[in-house]
Amino acid sequence: MRRFGRILLGLIAIVVILVAAGVWYVRGPDPIAFAGGSRVALADYRDGQVSGVPASLAKASLIERGEYLTRAADCMACHTRPGGKDFAGGLGFTLPFGTLYSTNITPDKDTGIGNYTDQDFINALHRGVRRDGARLYPAMPFASYAAMTEEDALAIKAYLFSLPPVKSAPPPNTLEFPFDQRWAMAFWSAVFDRDQRFAPDTSKSAAWNRGAYLAEALAHCGECHTPRNLAFALDNRMKFAGAVTAGWRAFNITSDKATGIGGWSDDDLAAYLSTGHAAGRGTASGPMGEAVDHSLSYLAASDIKALVTYVRSVPPVSSPDIAAPPAPPAPTSHKDGGGSGNARGKLVFEGACVSCHGWSGESLVAATATLTGAAAVNDPTALNVAQIVISGTKRLTPSGALSMPAFGNAYSDDEVAAVANYVTARFGAKGSNLTAREVAELRKQTAQ
Repeated sequence: MRRFGRILLGLIAIVVILVAAGVWYVRGPDPIAFAGGSRVALADYRDGQVSGVPASLAKASLIERGEYLTRAADCMACHTRPGGKDFAGGLGFTLPFGTLYSTNITPDKDTGIGNYTDQDFINALHRGVRRDGARLYPAMPFASYAAMTEEDALAIKAYLFSLPPVKSAPPPNTLEFPFDQRWAMAFWSAVFDRDQRFAPDTSKSAAWNRGAYLAEALAHCGECHTPRNLAFALDNRMKFAGAVTAGWRAFNITSDKATGIGGWSDDDLAAYLSTGHAAGRGTASGPMGEAVDHSLSYLAASDIKALVTYVRSVPPVSSPDIAAPPAPPAPTSHKDGGGSGNARGKLVFEGACVSCHGWSGESLVAATATLTGAAAVNDPTALNVAQIVISGTKRLTPSGALSMPAFGNAYSDDEVAAVANYVTARFGAKGSNLTAREVAELRKQTAQ
């Protein structure tokens, strides 16, 4: 009997070890583990200011600091629906198992967060727990926000509470079972939410650490640019290697020269982050365009520089399935060049696109309309090209003019697929084979 007990305990121990090892592997490294240096508590770091606002706002009021940090955290993008009031929620996220709607984070006491205490707000931001104890889904990037200091979190709360309350309840979520069971998120959080504040790397410069704090704790760049595992958590073994989010391609932003940003200059990257456009690299659209318009364009030049320093340090990861090497400009005549065999796509391009983009892809109208060199036209899936045709860019260029109108109502799924395939074949390195069925699926993801 004793022998049987020892065997049973041994088997239990083996199972526990295997489960722990599995959890450790699935959880993966933390976002800045790639740096490999020694980490210290933020309070013990002496080389420079990492958290909070830039030096230019050091003497600003709590609400002014909170506004800057709210911009840096890009809260508006997810908590404002098209045509809705700022921060009043209701934006739909279309998922394979239903639609999830963002919450109202104005200080309205009935439909917003007006009754939240400081601790309630920190629990939501750091631990994904609402005031009523219900669990938040990871569409709210609390696992990234967990790296934010409490001081910065409460500055954001002070700013949000200074805004006019908006009485607006979001539509009910339509998630299928078992994804509608919020309590199950406790298990997800136990594995993937480290609930640890940012710890600077003493082997790196103050600019690098400031950039890391901005990218990881506030701007949560990895939430779009890092692939996810089967549990919908970030796979930091493929950090910043690119992913598909809400039907848009978030491109590889590692230092890989062929498929990432390794070939970009610091000026290219700074221009793209701060204005949404870099000459010869393309113009930000979709979620990235929103991030520039609502968040990154408001950051101080010193913070943009810090972001560039950090992002460029991320090790290269090749992703040839996401972006091909850029192609040279196409011939100036419509009679020559790639894509000429796609008569339907060529017809749509001639009728709707050529007046701005030109037959060569080098726009004579606006630099932001140049297609040559853009990652979107060099993506053999053509996801972003099709999305831009359907929805337009929905943002302003640095000159203040709309980048591009939406053509989704003017053209059928077949026509959108045809023109997307024409554009990638004529102006990119490898033509796409997008189908009408795939375009129809993209429409569903942009209809909320």
